[in-house]
Order: sequence, then structure tokens, then C-alpha cells
Amino acid sequence: MADSPAPRVLRIAIPSPLRRLFDYLPQGAPPQGGWSPGLRVRVEFGRRQVVGVIVDCRDDSDLPLTKLKPIQACLDKAPLPGDWLWLCRFTSRYYQHALGDTLAHAMPVLLRQGRPLEARVRERWQVAPNGDPERLGRAPRQAELLEMLRQHPQGLTTQVIQAQSFTRDQLKALEAKGLVSCREETLTGTTPVDGQGLLSSPALALNDEQAKALNQLHQGLDRFHPCLLHGVTGSGKTEVYLQLIEAVVAKKRQALVLIPEIGLTPQTLGRFRQRFRVPVVALHSGLTDHERLDAWEAAASGRAPIVIGTRSAIFTPLARPGLIIVDEEHDGSFKQQDGLRYHARDLAVVRAKRHGIPLLLGSATPSLESLHRARTGDYAHLRLTRRATRHAPARLELVDLKGRPRRGGLIPPVIDAIKATLDAGHQVLVFINRRGFAPTLACHACGWMAECDHCDARMTWHRQPPMLACHHCDRRRVIPDACPDCGSADLRPLGSGTERTEESLAEAFAETPVHRIDRDSTRAKDALEKMLTEVRRGEPAILVGTQMLAKGHHLPHVTLVVVVNADAGLYASDFRALEHSAQLLEQVAGRAGRAAHPGRVLVQTMHPDDPSLRLLAERGYDALAESLLEERRIAALPPLRFMALVRLEGPREDALTALAREIAGELRDQVRSLALDLDCLGPVPAPMERRQNRYHLQIALMAERRSQLHPALEWLAHRLEAWPEARRIRWSIDVDPQTLS
Repeated sequence: MADSPAPRVLRIAIPSPLRRLFDYLPQGAPPQGGWSPGLRVRVEFGRRQVVGVIVDCRDDSDLPLTKLKPIQACLDKAPLPGDWLWLCRFTSRYYQHALGDTLAHAMPVLLRQGRPLEARVRERWQVAPNGDPERLGRAPRQAELLEMLRQHPQGLTTQVIQAQSFTRDQLKALEAKGLVSCREETLTGTTPVDGQGLLSSPALALNDEQAKALNQLHQGLDRFHPCLLHGVTGSGKTEVYLQLIEAVVAKKRQALVLIPEIGLTPQTLGRFRQRFRVPVVALHSGLTDHERLDAWEAAASGRAPIVIGTRSAIFTPLARPGLIIVDEEHDGSFKQQDGLRYHARDLAVVRAKRHGIPLLLGSATPSLESLHRARTGDYAHLRLTRRATRHAPARLELVDLKGRPRRGGLIPPVIDAIKATLDAGHQVLVFINRRGFAPTLACHACGWMAECDHCDARMTWHRQPPMLACHHCDRRRVIPDACPDCGSADLRPLGSGTERTEESLAEAFAETPVHRIDRDSTRAKDALEKMLTEVRRGEPAILVGTQMLAKGHHLPHVTLVVVVNADAGLYASDFRALEHSAQLLEQVAGRAGRAAHPGRVLVQTMHPDDPSLRLLAERGYDALAESLLEERRIAALPPLRFMALVRLEGPREDALTALAREIAGELRDQVRSLALDLDCLGPVPAPMERRQNRYHLQIALMAERRSQLHPALEWLAHRLEAWPEARRIRWSIDVDPQTLS
């Protein structure tokens, strides 16, 4: 069969916000497989050189061929995986984002810079099986080196050997005498060669519910089989994951596990590596660029059967995909909130369907989207209703805050409960989702409050180091000595943050260690894991933390959880606020009583009679979720309808408002001309209208079917990109937004 003719034009996606491809001419010898989509090339773009990806090869262009620039170099011997390119193209279309930017986001930094997709290797030295020791001669250092290698049958790497003061020349001398051998191995994804099987520690016994769920999952291992594993905290979902992965890896296929937070990575990685003998690689923002590329390549080549990662790991190519798991699928961390605003959970559904493999979504508090799809039969609904330890989950007890004195945000009955728990030799978790010492600083004389100059928000008072900080724009300023309005020196903190609660508890329980866990206290590398390791020793202690502590951590010695204030999300303007607050409360409550002793959860609130809060406390998250789904049905809100937000921001409120109204008017005209069945609402101010000294407006689009939503969004994206007036503002399109803020 004759070779197909070489293309005359390469259509290339360039990392830029422009929603278009750029035509270039091929130059130089083509790669071995010819020019094809997925190859990275270096091109001249404007005044700079960039790395782009070939998306299409064709014979013509909209421009004369004489006006096209040639590429400068092809960077790959073979194209990047086709399924990876397909997922990026889908993501670009669905989320209305430039393809070049999407491709750049979906690959490691070093690939964006033009590095080759190759595994780094190292040398491993072993004693040769048939070596003749008599050939050693009089070489005492070589004899010492040979004896050290004999003590390590699996061999030692060059780096380890040199750390013992031996040299490479000595290794080479032993190799020349036939006494040692050297082999190259990859730094990442190297499989043990001892042949002792897949598992390094045995699987745990399953209870009836776990066994039933696992059996149903096994029945769908060879097809697209989306399942929601809905299990209370501590019900053993992770053990189900592990045993399902065992079955997948035994079939020589790969498993991708998504987790919500980087803080959970060491814990999850440790448990998986303890169970499996095969390589388990991690992908998250805490890795160096080289480590990330190594893990990406190990997954793409198939050497790593198990890949664990945070949100962006959904773009990791797999040579033999067999299973995707999304743990804590409800978690908001899976949604990218700026730039490419994708949702990793939703892309996991798309990717599993594309590969024809099972998808497992796990959560104690499933998102309303997943619950709705389980109710309609799109997902299998697997339930785990009891904890693996057989202890009943702790229930919420509502504690009325009204009219009671507070110390660090805590009222006397709650402080007494903390004392009783510590006296019993147990640990306490105090949850307060506010960093800093106090939410704001106020003048007791005139009522002045410290507000941010750039945002519609109050500044948080921090004590370590002392300052006022805006948590929205990161603006900081010194704490004033007197009120700037009336001159009074009587400035007082309002409310409590983690620092103030920590300080009050340290004073009240001077002999008990108090560990504060929030973004400020865990900035140093491994700081969170070090604190949790100390806590897991089991001595009486108090943990004061934000939602970092609510997600998946196993704290077996915590028997009391205190929620300082449960009211923040009850009356917010965002229609999802109650769902997210209930999930967070239930997840925090799940940290109590996970081992031998029963747990207790005290929830302080100014509104103990709130119907939603009482429903959550008395009947649990499942009952509240059913109620919220019914409310969403009546109000015609997601997940019963599909939604997109057009976000607009600019420095001048009047100009932004006028332009937003013009955009909304044109959008409504286009909807009518295309006969689309959707609602266009707005423009309206964002919940925080002024942020970073810029004004923020929103236009919402809602439809019963995605097919009605996306034509309008596609038209709008191209219209705004070409509209000169729109260049004076910033705009973005958020498909399936998870928050209105």
C-alpha cells in the first residue's frame, strides 16, 4: 500500500486564550509515523516561540500558503495519546475554553516547555550470579563494595553506593571482572522483581453490605458502569476501592483514583502502597516538575497500574484504562474555579464512558447531581449504612448560642463537654471554618468596622503575624491604634477565628496540647502530616481546624466534635449554600467515634429551630438531600436543569453595567433567532459585587437540555471575543457552576 501524501498544512493549537487554531507549514523530515494529530511542535507565534500541538493535517488553508510560517521543530517521535487529545478537545468544547489553553493545562509543565516525554532512568547494581571471586585480586575497597552488594540481593542504585563513599570507577572495575552486573530502571513505576504476587498485605474481611456492593461492581468490570457508592463515614468505602482495584490490576489494566485535596494524598498513597506490590504513582501540585512528568509518563506507558491524584489528574493518559474512582465526589475541590473551569468528576464520567470502563463515585454526602442521577437510574446506587467498626455514626446535637457568654466562640456547656472528653483520655476536634483571630475588628464606641478598600468584605484580624488581611484579594494592612472614624482606642475583635479559639482553649486547658490546622499553620511542606502523625499517637489533645480536617482523615481517638458556628451557610444568597454546608457538617461529624469509643457532635447555632438544620440533626443528610432535591424541582434549578454563568468584571461600575445589558440583549435576540428553549437571566450583581477593586456582574442561562444551552454559549464566546467593546472588560463562561460567588 502506498504511503499517504504528506499534508501541506498543519493546524496547531497554541497556548493562548484565542478560540481558534493556527495554520503552519510542515518543515523538515516528518516523524516516523508521519505528521499526525497529537505531535508537539515548536513554532514562532508573534514575537515569541511557543510549543503547540498539531490538531489536524490538511491540504488547504483559509490563507494563501505563501503567507504561512513553517514550524521550527517537531518535538515528538510519536504523538501524545489519542484518548488524551480526545478528552482535551471535548473539555474545550463543553466548557467553552480555548483548545490551546486546554491542552497546555492538561499536560505537565515540562511538556509545555518542550521536554521529551521520556522516562528518567537510574542504574541498579547486583552481584553477578556466576562471578568468580578469585578474579578480585588485591583490591580491598572493591572487596568491601562486593560484600555490601552481597548483603542486598535486590541490588543498590549508583546514588546509594556513592553515598557510602564508593566510586563509579570501582563499580566499573567489578563489572569488568564479571563480579557485578548493572541494569537500568525507570525512576518511577518500577515493578518489584521478587515475584511474590500483587498484594503486599492481605485484604480485610468485608461485611455483608461491602461484599454485596463489591459483587455488583465486579459484574460491571468490562463495560461502562457508573455507580454511586453512598456510605456513611467510616463504612469502609476505601476497602471496597482497594479490592475492586485488585481485580482490575489482576486483569493487567490500570486504575485512576481522584481525591479532592493534596492534604489527603500522603494518607491515601501510604495505604495503597501498603496494600499493593505494583507501582502506585501520585499526581498533584506538591510534586516537582520532574516528578510530575515521571508520574505522567509512567501512567501513559502503562508501567504504573495505579494512579492517584487530585483534580488535574483526570487528564493523565492511561495505556490500559480499566477503572476510574472519584472519592468524596461531592467535594467542591473537583471544580476548577478560574481559567479552564472544568469539573473533574464530570469529566471522569465522560472519560469512563469513552473507554467503556466502570466509574465509581464514593461519598458519605453525595452531591445532589449524583443523587439525582442515581434516582433516575443513570447510576447504580450502592449503599453502606453502617460503619465497618459496627459503631453507630455520631448524631448532631444542636446547642443554642442565644444569650450565652462565649470564650473563644465556645459557650460554657460545650467547654465542660471538652473537659470531660479530655479527662476520659480522648481527643476533641473543634471545627471553625474561619482562619485568623477574628472575622473583623470593630470600634466599640462608634461601630466602625475594618473593611477592605478593594472588596465588599471585612478584613480578618490575624495575630500571628499581627495584621488585618482580606481573604478575597489578599490585601493586608497594619492594625490601627485607634478608630479611624472617631479616634477611640476601644477596638475589639468581633467573632472568633481559628487563632482566637486556639488561644482560648490553650488558656482553659493549659496541660493539653492544642493543634491548630488551617491554611496558615500548614504552609510548610509536610506540616499537616506531621501534626496528624502526632495526633494519631492517641494522647489527649485538642484539634482546632477548618474544613481541611473534615475531608477523609481517620482520627481514631477523637470522640467529641464541636462545630463553633453552623449558621454561616444557612442563609447565604447562593442556592447551593445549604447543600454544601450540610455536607461539610456531616463530614466533620464523621470524624467522631471512628474507633472503639462512641462519638458525640455538638453544633452551636443561633437558630436551633431552623427546619433544615433540625432535619439534618434528626434524620441525617439523606433526608435533607431529598428535601433539597424537591425544592430544586419546584424552583427549576440544577440538577433538574442545566446552568451556565457568564461572569463579567470591570473597573467602572456604570460602564460594566451598560455593556452587560447590551450583551444580555444580544444574547436574548440570538436565543430567539435560534429558537432555543432556555432562560436568560440578568445581568445581576455577583454576591460580592466589588472584589479586587473591580465590579462583578453575572448573566445566567438555564435550560432543560444541554443541547439547548451550548449553541448559545458557543455563539456568545465568539461574539465576545470579536467585540471591541468587550476587550475593555474581563469575561468568562462557567458551565455547570458550583457556586455563584
